[in-house]
Parts: sequence; C-alpha cells; structure tokens
Amino acid sequence: MSIPRPDRRRHVHVDAADPHRRGTARGEQLRAHLPAALDVYDRLFALGGITPARVRDDAERALDAVGEFRPGARAEIEGIAHGAGLDPWRLAALNARTEILARSVTVPPGECTTLVRRTTEPPGGTGGTGGTSGTGGPAGVVRTFGVQTWDWHVELSAHWHTLESRGGRHTVVGLTEDGILGKIGINSAGLALHFNILGHARDGVGGVPVHVLAAVVLAEAGSVAEAVDLVRGAPLASSGSFALFDGTHATLLDLSPAGVFAVAPDERGLLVRTNHFLTPVPAADEKTWLYQPDSGERHDFVRARLARRRPLPDTWEALARCLVTGPGEPPVTCLPDPAEALGRRWASLATVALDPATRTAAVLDGTPADLDTRPWRTLTAT
Repeated sequence: MSIPRPDRRRHVHVDAADPHRRGTARGEQLRAHLPAALDVYDRLFALGGITPARVRDDAERALDAVGEFRPGARAEIEGIAHGAGLDPWRLAALNARTEILARSVTVPPGECTTLVRRTTEPPGGTGGTGGTSGTGGPAGVVRTFGVQTWDWHVELSAHWHTLESRGGRHTVVGLTEDGILGKIGINSAGLALHFNILGHARDGVGGVPVHVLAAVVLAEAGSVAEAVDLVRGAPLASSGSFALFDGTHATLLDLSPAGVFAVAPDERGLLVRTNHFLTPVPAADEKTWLYQPDSGERHDFVRARLARRRPLPDTWEALARCLVTGPGEPPVTCLPDPAEALGRRWASLATVALDPATRTAAVLDGTPADLDTRPWRTLTAT
C-alpha cells in the first residue's frame, strides 16, 4: 500500500510574542484541515473503547495540567482553537492524544526509530549537512546530528505540517501534527529534539502531555542541560523519549510516571532509540506486550548495521540511509499493510534530520527509502 501524500505539504508560519495570538494565527492557517484530523482521532478513540465523554474529560484535565505548568502553553492551545473556530477541549484532546490513547485496549502502537551521533571531527574533515563538506576546524571539534522516522497511522498522512514558530524565547522549526503544539524540531539556540513514544503500565492523563512538553522544551531551553532540568521539573503521567542534543552534548531520556532517566551515547558516540525503555526503573513496568518484539528487533537490527559500518556515517544524510529496510528486515522503513484495518496501518509518514551546527531541520515527506526520489524541505531556526 502506498502512502497518500499531498502535492505540497502545508507549512505553518507564526510570529507573535503573545502565546494566544501565536496560537490564533496557527489555528487560522489550519482551520480548513483540523476537522478531518479530529475525525480520524475520534475514530481511533472509539476503536480503543474510549467514549466521547471520557475523551472530553481527559482533554480538560490535560488542559488544566498544562495551564498549571505553563500558562502560556495553555493560552497557545486555546488560541489555536479560537483561530480554528473550535472548542478548546477539542484541541486539548489532540495535544493529549498519546495520553488518551494510553487507555486503548485495541489500538496497538507502531512507532519510530531515531539515531543520533556525537562525533569529534579532525581538522579539515567533512561534516556539513546532507552530505556536503563543512569548514573543518581544529582537532577535537565536537559535532552532533540526528535523524528519525516518524511512524504513525497512515490515515493521518495528510494531517501534519512543517512549522516555523517565532515570538517566544527561541524560534522553533520542525514538524508537528495539525493542532498539536510540537513534536520534532530544533530551536535558534541549536537545541534539537527527536521524539519517540514509550509505554508504561501507569501511563494516563493528569500530567503535562508529552507533545506539549516537547514544545515547551524547544521554546524555552537553550541547551541540553537546560532541557533536562526543565523535563525533570515537569509533572508527568505518561511516557515518551526525547533525544536531546546541542552543538556538543547529547542524551537520550526515558520519560515515564516512574521518573526521568538518562542514557549517554555509547563508546562510538551513538544513541539508538526505538520504543522500549533503556533504563531499568521504568522498564520494570513497561507495556512490553504493546511494543515487543517489534521495538527490540528494530533496535538490534540498526545497532548491528551500525556496528558493521567503518567508518560511521559522518553526515545526517548518510545516517538516514541506515534507516532504509526492505522485505525480511525489521520495519524501520514502515509501509502500511492494506489488508489491515483502521488502527493497524502503520507508515513512515516523514523522515526528519536535525543539525545543531546549522540550526536546521530537514524534513522529507517520505520514508527513508525515498531519500533519492523526493525533495527535502530545509528549515532554519534563526
């Protein structure tokens, strides 16, 4: 089954210091598209046995939690609703879709693969973006870059957009779903964030939704250290993973109701993330029946592929090629099965590369296998 894609992917640009005005501008640009996105999620919620009354209650609780944590983030969500002519709880349900779907008993997740590399470049070495040569520099210059697939329901393939958000502490560029504050991106301070979902037995509603937290991190944090402090101070009732990296540092966070735990790059400077916890405390109560064996198979496959690479990829484009898989291999490149029903048709909706050195997010409206046939959209946070 092919992945349906619009002829031209939407790009949303907003620029306002006031969060409500920033949200209103976003909502106005998405006004014609949000009802269709909401319809898909309404069907997924219903498929998961979650009643409309429960969805609304969960959404309002999530919005209250956001307001207590960051009033500006709540104002921005309410601004999107205002600009789109929708009730605020409807937008809150989108932003808390991960937490609401954690209640589902019939909609299994099928998720993303992320690679981050931290490398030390020799004088005169390559190291630009997208396979181009960089300017080199003195010995010991540290560089980081990352790439991921965003895998989600193919029914939502038309309901995401690239984003450029200005007016907050930092400019943010990247990718997110229609109506959702944030997901994957980089900011004008050079802080990058890749995003994966994890599953813990205590996941639910009551804390800050992980998508909202990702947006807050990119809007406010100027470094990995600032981002980690911000995340550790957030009330969490659900799980996820942030791969955080700036010009010199990189870390992988296990976020869960049991706490926030960090994973450092391995001896080759690599971080590999699929959809299971990599630290023991949250892993003890993981929803293994949801993500395994798929997550472990993808993780082991990519690590084994990288172990054979000498030298390791030194550009994000080369790193992205490590995410290309085919028949008989774990579905890192994820194509939907037309024989499956709603809730089980997973697809790599986008491939995203982030480079702190240039403060760019490169977004491919395609799978990793489309690297040579579809154009990248490059956004710069300045």
